[in-house]
Amino acid sequence: MPAVRHFLDAIKFEHTVFALPFAYVAMVLAADGWPGGRVLIWVTLAMVGARTLAMSVNRVADRFIDAANPRTARRHLPTGLLTSLQVTAAALLSGALLLVSAWMLNPLCLALAPLAVLFLVGYSYTKRFTWLSHWILGFTDGIAAAGGWIAVRAAFDPPVYVLWFALTVWIAGFDLIYACQDVDFDRSHGLHSMPARFGIPAALTTARVCHGLTIAAFALLGFLMGLGLLYWLGVLVVAGLLVYEHSLVSPSDLSRLDVAFFNVNGYIAVILFLSVLGGRLA
Repeated sequence: MPAVRHFLDAIKFEHTVFALPFAYVAMVLAADGWPGGRVLIWVTLAMVGARTLAMSVNRVADRFIDAANPRTARRHLPTGLLTSLQVTAAALLSGALLLVSAWMLNPLCLALAPLAVLFLVGYSYTKRFTWLSHWILGFTDGIAAAGGWIAVRAAFDPPVYVLWFALTVWIAGFDLIYACQDVDFDRSHGLHSMPARFGIPAALTTARVCHGLTIAAFALLGFLMGLGLLYWLGVLVVAGLLVYEHSLVSPSDLSRLDVAFFNVNGYIAVILFLSVLGGRLA
């Protein structure tokens, strides 16, 4: 169906890879191995529902902004390929999937699901009033790790906070890079971002700091969980990819930003999951 195809393209469904592996990382660590098929299925469905909800709301909330921005004017809502009603209906269904999945996992997951929904819906509006929106996005995506952990243990433990922090600063870092391409538009339309507020050089420097903290948090996680050699090799590869990502952009050249944002970060998520799996099972 064309509408379904347009919708999946509009929300970049394939980019679920950014967050889903970290829910799996948390599950494997919390279970000290295989978490069981039931937990895996419901966590996967919860993650699909959560990300689809967030992206659907984002597309509806930003439809007029997207229409005014030359970079995003060809998106599906501004061009009429999808309607606000269609995307809103998808958001409601996705939210229902998230809540049902949380209910099927355990009472703590269900109790915290409405709070997760608040962040998933609300983060799209934060750039209207604060340049801290990058870290709010990172914190929201980090809920994936928290959800994966409590799905297994029905409790919070110190390692999940470390992983949550790692996701927060990792995603904030590459969102800072991504936001650099809209500095002029954001300033002219009263939208808030760190690049628009402090300039591109400051934003790229802050992104490097965020990604340095990401590697430090992954290292702390390895020590806390006693992960093996394969994990540390994975962290080393991730560190190298982050260095490469930052080499692709500079204050005077953002032409390769899409490569930095989509390809490299997708690899990082998958590599870290595989390294955790190998580090735990080796």
